[in-house]
Amino acid sequence: MVIVFEGEPCRVVEFRHHTPGNLRAMIQTKLRGLRSGSSFEHRFRSVDTVERASLEQHDMEYLYSDGSHHHFMNTENYEQVALSDEELGDSAQWLAPGLKLQAEFYEGAPIGIDMPPSLELTVTQTEPSLKGATVSNVNKPATLENGVIIQVPPFINEGDRIRVDPNEGRYIERAR
Repeated sequence: MVIVFEGEPCRVVEFRHHTPGNLRAMIQTKLRGLRSGSSFEHRFRSVDTVERASLEQHDMEYLYSDGSHHHFMNTENYEQVALSDEELGDSAQWLAPGLKLQAEFYEGAPIGIDMPPSLELTVTQTEPSLKGATVSNVNKPATLENGVIIQVPPFINEGDRIRVDPNEGRYIERAR
């Protein structure tokens, strides 16, 4: 969820409802400022009011990177938008030309992207699988076509297409 805290849009990263003994209940939160990128903690009391930020969602297509910015095109009106590495965070490593995704806009300015729940990528480098290693529960590192290294099961070989979760950076399953 994105809220407006002290006039700035902030994403709620973590929250915990806390009721200490006979005191009033409170919500302990960890927030990340969408414009500044800084994380901080804040405690909301039960009497505090919170305004939910109104975000616009637009379908975008990733075009290219020029070193300092990543360029996206709005698929509805063909306008182009550039986002920096700081604005994208960990999502930047998963971008591939032609990738369709959702971008979030606050007051007409882009503030981030929502990656799809899964991506299909090819394994370009991994250790060869050992005979009889299908029973073991030990994963091995694998380099994907976009350069990202994730842990995969031992039966995955070079050239295999796999489905990964870009939000958590983990292996899901072998693609058909």
